[in-house]
Amino acid sequence: MKLEDIRSLAKIMDDADLTSLEVSEGGLKVKLEKKPPAPPQVSAVIPVGAVAPPAATPAASAAASVAGQPKEHYKEIKSPMVGVFYTSPSPESEPYVKVGSTVKKGDVICIIEAMKLLNEINADQAGEIAEVCVENGQVVEYGQTLFKLR
Repeated sequence: MKLEDIRSLAKIMDDADLTSLEVSEGGLKVKLEKKPPAPPQVSAVIPVGAVAPPAATPAASAAASVAGQPKEHYKEIKSPMVGVFYTSPSPESEPYVKVGSTVKKGDVICIIEAMKLLNEINADQAGEIAEVCVENGQVVEYGQTLFKLR
């Protein structure tokens, strides 16, 4: 395999948004992997003697809520990979979870198929499923929100 061949494989990976690719040719095996970029680090610098902003007043909090109802804060479970999202292990089976289901950290909550491999996705935190954000059979991206938990 020539260097040009490997470069063309890398271009195919970029074009198809793949995170890994493995090719065998004769006795040679080439595996290309791309790590997702690290999230940017944000830091705040507060000059000495600066005054902190005033705390929100009850009136400001009420204005921030929608129609007088407090805004709910959800914990999100995000996709660890690119692939096809499935709610159950087979089309005939019940979904692993649905709205109202309670999950513990480590529970299987869905499957993502990537490169013909079925990957069980586990809950990374405990909670109650408030929303399933993806349709069964939909392609998901790395970091896309799959579920919202209360």
